[in-house]
Amino acid sequence: MLSLFYQNIVLKNPKSIFILLLITLLSFGYFSKDFRLDASSDTLLIEGDPDLEYLKEVTERYGSKEFLILTYSPNEGMVTESSINNLLSLKYKIQSLDWVHSVITLLDIPLLNNSEAPLQERLESFKTLKDEGVDTERGFKEILNSPVFRNFVISEDGKTSGIIVYIKKDELKDIENKSVQEIEDYKDTLKKKNHENITQIRGIIKSYEDVGKIYLGGIPMITDDMMSFIKSDIIVFGLGVLLFIIATLWFIFRKLIWIIVPISSCFFSVLIMTGLLGLLGWKVTVISSNFIALMLILTMAMNIHMSTRFLQLREDFPNLDNLKIITMTTSKMFWPIIYTVLTTICAFLSLVFSGIKPIIDFGWMMTLGLITSFIITFTLLPTLLSFMSNNKVKVKEDTDSKITSFFGKISINHKSIIFLITGLVVGLSIVGISKLEVENSFINYFNKNTEIYKGMKLIDEKLGGTTPLEVILKFPENVAVQSKEDDEFENWDDEGSKGDEKYWFTKDKVEKIQNVHNYLDNLPAVGKVLSFSSIIEVATQLNNDKPLGTLEMGVLYSKIPESIKKDIIDPYISIKDNEARISLRIIDSQDGLRRNDLINQINYDLENELKLNKEEFKLAGVLILFNNLLQSLFKSQILTLGLVMVGIFAMFMILFRNFKLSLIGVVPNFIAAFFILGIIGLLGIPLDMMTITIAAITIGIAVDNSIHYIYRFKEEFLKNKDYNKTLKVCHSTVGVAILNTSITIVFGFSILVFSKFIPTIYFGVFTGLAMLLAMISVLTLLPSLILISKPFGK
Repeated sequence: MLSLFYQNIVLKNPKSIFILLLITLLSFGYFSKDFRLDASSDTLLIEGDPDLEYLKEVTERYGSKEFLILTYSPNEGMVTESSINNLLSLKYKIQSLDWVHSVITLLDIPLLNNSEAPLQERLESFKTLKDEGVDTERGFKEILNSPVFRNFVISEDGKTSGIIVYIKKDELKDIENKSVQEIEDYKDTLKKKNHENITQIRGIIKSYEDVGKIYLGGIPMITDDMMSFIKSDIIVFGLGVLLFIIATLWFIFRKLIWIIVPISSCFFSVLIMTGLLGLLGWKVTVISSNFIALMLILTMAMNIHMSTRFLQLREDFPNLDNLKIITMTTSKMFWPIIYTVLTTICAFLSLVFSGIKPIIDFGWMMTLGLITSFIITFTLLPTLLSFMSNNKVKVKEDTDSKITSFFGKISINHKSIIFLITGLVVGLSIVGISKLEVENSFINYFNKNTEIYKGMKLIDEKLGGTTPLEVILKFPENVAVQSKEDDEFENWDDEGSKGDEKYWFTKDKVEKIQNVHNYLDNLPAVGKVLSFSSIIEVATQLNNDKPLGTLEMGVLYSKIPESIKKDIIDPYISIKDNEARISLRIIDSQDGLRRNDLINQINYDLENELKLNKEEFKLAGVLILFNNLLQSLFKSQILTLGLVMVGIFAMFMILFRNFKLSLIGVVPNFIAAFFILGIIGLLGIPLDMMTITIAAITIGIAVDNSIHYIYRFKEEFLKNKDYNKTLKVCHSTVGVAILNTSITIVFGFSILVFSKFIPTIYFGVFTGLAMLLAMISVLTLLPSLILISKPFGK
């Protein structure tokens, strides 16, 4: 019934179908203008992560602002007259940009130990390095020895300083009453503005290239560069894969028509899918940036199988007209291709259960893409073929492929060698998989020649680390206050705390902050640690190294100028919320860094070594979010692989209705996928957001070859009832199509090595290698298993 409908509607009305497809192309082509990219940090988060909500709360409470950071390493000494003038000039130029809130440099640090005046006077009228009459050497030495500013605005060796550029907050007013589209448009505006900002500041940096080395860093810069990477990848991959496909088609068919027809299918599929994404408002992230390349590869694979079968039937039945041959081709290829599409969709849909937004989106995108490619393949390709005369669609007959013939002989004559190699591969896979890990450094996602890498590396080594972590200390509701007369403590109520903030600084709180600060500062993986303890240390230095009593701290707090209090103290204590914040940064590039172990160690030690209750502290920050993502990858890998294996085996059972044949069909592809995971483990390459998808995608795509091979084997076996003869026929027909599509896929994925994003390179290399192994396995192990088990009867 379905077949008859398809023949009457599609195959017998090629002109109407072609016009309909052109209208569809133009319609979706229009919406492709709404195609959007997204490289924001939100795309690298687990949906509904409670740690994200807590981080937003902490950020709001302690007034954190978005910022860029410049590393400035002058050619001359840091405090020579020319270096100071250059730094001052750079600061003022950046400060003049309308989107900059403030710029903090070495020259803005309050010098509180630069004179012999009373402390109160020094606090109220402090000097900085840029002021006249200041002893610059003495002031520089003070900053270099400051517990607050060392490894923050100045490196320990004094040769690199940090320039912090705080960005003005641009919030969408009345966000609750805005539609989803208005919010998305607002985000797009912010991205464009951010790109313009980065371009502006880079222009300023460029004009100072001759005074020293200056690198730009910070989340806004990384986000903008990632957007550039995505755009570059889409163009490079799309064009690269397209050119390679054209070369492959010419090599296979040696006729222009057999380049135009499959390329037309690819063009229609990709443009319609791009328009569909624009219409749905789905944004392409770093993870899904290769979806165009994947669509080209998978569409081409379908077209090569269809075209090869058409030509074989054209040769077998030279007297039939084109419509009959097209009808036979579509009839014979419909079920193999529909099942290959469904199994590949099953692989991509398994990514939906990962819990990681960009991977979920990637799964849905490729699902829609495969459905689009299938529809185009079974409408456009037969339509275009029906316009051609018989002599134009013929190709020169080639001799059998030497490669497939070689694999066929091995399958017949050397089964024991194939099974022995398979055993070794399985053994290596098990060893490699046992070594898999997800620990990864964000810095290692980038090429060492990129500005992102250079900037992050310098910040890591010289300015106290890159990845932020917050430790929030929560104090009990009832606190003790130090008596002004006898230096003893007594309980006082919460109302009293609101009335007089200076009494908040009790011995118990101060000691707790200091103990946790010192503990964190001694951890090898931790760079700069900042807290109220840092402020106390500075105050102690200013008090001639005499420790301040809690009463003195309270009095000092009440007398500190608001400008200093807002910048130096308020980010680390919240009297209103009765808690303190310890801010630290992790040295992301440190060898052997294990984030999950570090977080677990801090949690354990705070509770067991420092004797804090679980309710008295909480960890927050980008490190926690990133670690949550990495840890979920492992669970995601197990879940997605499990779903793919069960789903594909179930489809084989439906297609072949034979348990033995279904098992034979999936085994070669499962082995190829597991072997790639084993190689990744053996090479010590950590799993990341992209490599985590390789195994599932490999099984989904590679299993297509098994379906085509078994389907053709079953068809040919019914004719000659001889396993060896059928094997030779299959290797010279469908085997050639498998070889051609596999080579296209392998080299198509290999083009991803030109990416600037390291996970994309790994994804391309290992998926390509997996597809090569799967192809060899399908042309050797699969036929050997068929010959041994004889699933079609003796």
